[in-house]
Amino acid sequence: MNTLKTVFLMTLMMGVLLLIGDAVAGEQGLVTAFLFSLVMNVGMYWFSDKMVLMMYKAREATESEAPKLFRIVRKLSTEAQIPMPRVYIIPEETPNAFATGRNPDHAAVAATEGILHLLSEDELEGVIAHELAHVKHRDILTGTIVATMAGTITFIARMAGWTLMFGGGRRSDRDSGNAFAELALLILAPLAAVLIQLAISRSREFSADEGGAKLSHKPLGLANALRKLERGNETHPLQSAQPVTSHLFIVNPLRGRSMMKLFSTHPPIEERIARLEQMATGGI
Repeated sequence: MNTLKTVFLMTLMMGVLLLIGDAVAGEQGLVTAFLFSLVMNVGMYWFSDKMVLMMYKAREATESEAPKLFRIVRKLSTEAQIPMPRVYIIPEETPNAFATGRNPDHAAVAATEGILHLLSEDELEGVIAHELAHVKHRDILTGTIVATMAGTITFIARMAGWTLMFGGGRRSDRDSGNAFAELALLILAPLAAVLIQLAISRSREFSADEGGAKLSHKPLGLANALRKLERGNETHPLQSAQPVTSHLFIVNPLRGRSMMKLFSTHPPIEERIARLEQMATGGI
């Protein structure tokens, strides 16, 4: 299913870029957009995880640097019967974490310095189990491609808007009606990117919560971790967080920004905690 989602997303991005290329520069724009989309699709598959890690200045950790984190990752990856992912640390005090990579054989788990300081071992185990559930379910490629896709569409639409504003590369025969339709397309393209994030990420979080709770056998540990992470991100949101990658994190890193709540890529924390507590009492 996630493989089909990935193919669909790559095809969708190509279609959106072709529409933008046609709106900006006609036939020449179509050819340019087609070539660009091919390069982007190859790049997203092979390098999107590296781009996300670089965006947050994550550095690969050594076992001597983070022994507790390595012990938990090794234990849970063995339990999940997947290769141990690479371990990264993000130099941020805001508590959060995410997983990325194109498949379980090429996965990485990234945790902020803040989450390592804040959580108990049971709580951290719940968080890492959640991320490894994403890896096992093969959510990580889909999520990382969505992040790259959303960023690319937003950037291209913004550049295309400047091109239309200054009249560069336009066909001479367009009328005012076409111009209005083209401008509407450029405005709607970034909105489409946000809607793709919303559609992909919310259901994945419930599934990863359930999978993580089963993997760690500590649903209350994950529930308590979510409470702490919610408070930490409300009071001190991740300064380097970008809307196009917010869906990758275990909790929304933008929750301190009121406008972003309207487009939250995560289900309500209260609902996630209630489900975990229900699991702990045998309700699920």
